[in-house]
Amino acid sequence: MSQPQGTIAVEHLWKRFKADRGKAQIRDKMARFRARTKGEGGARGYRWALTDVDLDVEPGHSVGLFGANGSGKSTLLKVLCGVMYPYAGRVEVSGRIGALIEVSSGMHPELTGRENTYLFGSLLGLPRGVVARRFDEIVAFAEVENAIDRQLKFYSSGMKMRLGFSVAAFLEPEVMLVDEVLAVGDASFQQKCIDRMRGVLNEGTTLVFVSHDLAAIEATCARGVWLHNGVVQMDAPVADALSAYRRSIEARAEAAQVGGGPLRLTKVEVSGLAGQPARTQESLEIIFRLESDVSDYALLHAGVSEGTASPILLITQTLTLKPGELEVRARIESLPLPRGRFYLWLGAARKGKGQDLISWQPVCQFDVEGLLLDQAPSAIVRLSPVHVRTEWEVSSF
Repeated sequence: MSQPQGTIAVEHLWKRFKADRGKAQIRDKMARFRARTKGEGGARGYRWALTDVDLDVEPGHSVGLFGANGSGKSTLLKVLCGVMYPYAGRVEVSGRIGALIEVSSGMHPELTGRENTYLFGSLLGLPRGVVARRFDEIVAFAEVENAIDRQLKFYSSGMKMRLGFSVAAFLEPEVMLVDEVLAVGDASFQQKCIDRMRGVLNEGTTLVFVSHDLAAIEATCARGVWLHNGVVQMDAPVADALSAYRRSIEARAEAAQVGGGPLRLTKVEVSGLAGQPARTQESLEIIFRLESDVSDYALLHAGVSEGTASPILLITQTLTLKPGELEVRARIESLPLPRGRFYLWLGAARKGKGQDLISWQPVCQFDVEGLLLDQAPSAIVRLSPVHVRTEWEVSSF
């Protein structure tokens, strides 16, 4: 029985690649020879990019794939669009696929932008008239009106990406696969792409979006799949999956802390009013206990994030350092964070010299009680991780 258009079904998917060939050292050849003589050579020489992956996506649903570099995200997308074949398992994708996996994927450098647009449409199986009806929209969205009749090889990487995304998004595929290539574009065009992806979702297109921009995934996708070394670590609602991934990032960064510098953090405390847990729109107090070996001026930076190194909010203070211990207190009068778990990051540098005294790193985690933004409607709330108290006035005339 055929699946509805826009359905993705992946069962027990395995994909492997030949391992990189290193220098032909005698000891390496001897090791391979010993492995063969012992009957251990069956799967040697290969590395697994995907291991027993299951993924089912219904028509019109959106899935964000994320994970560290080398986790298998792009490989999975290439298998879905048929660029690569699986080693084992079942992969079925129903309907036309609009894929933007590399900057110039599906395009020929010797053809013009106009010719490539019609070529891409023919690869999707669309009549020329259908492409012609959407052509002006594609060109306007890509912002390449003055270069549409120029050969693609003379386009910048950003222009190629804009045209490729525009073609993939406007020719009405049943399944749209988008890789990290959006990072090539500027901030304004990235926002246009996110808005367009929401638009194709509203039109019933299935979306699989790969990105390191966790905020973009959270703002676009309803479901998150975290890949690590080719294995699905978590497949859940996007907020839950991203939260687990951010905690893993913070844990790895915390484990990698290096001490022993001229300025050291010996203690940190984060609390709300009178030592109570932190709450939305109430005071938050942060106490740092530092130990210095030098006399100097330093800039202390403290930030709050959802796990990654990019802070939601940042506070800075100038310190006069002297050998010995120093206690620093910071008070945020009205905490703009919603309910959830957050991470405190700290860094310090010599003032005016830019030399690190404490490298930027997570130092503790804390929970906030109060407003839950997910209670608000739609994915719009995921665009911002902070809550701002606001007074509204609406008048009718």
